[in-house]
Amino acid sequence: MSLLLKGVKYYRTAEVCELAGISRTTLFRWLKSDLLGAGVARDRRGWRLFTEAEVETLKVEANRVDGSTLNE
Repeated sequence: MSLLLKGVKYYRTAEVCELAGISRTTLFRWLKSDLLGAGVARDRRGWRLFTEAEVETLKVEANRVDGSTLNE
């Protein structure tokens, strides 16, 4: 269930994984490699919160095709 804070819609980890079609392991690996840049927002419990723009970035990465790994 997304969360609305100060007019900005945020998603929690499980929602982001489902929306982007990736596993939690993949999400955490991408976060560790700094895919989203500056730190991800967190709520007062310390849970990660992702904006719609960050979700879109993850979707693009999940659907990216690396030409060097394709068999021709």
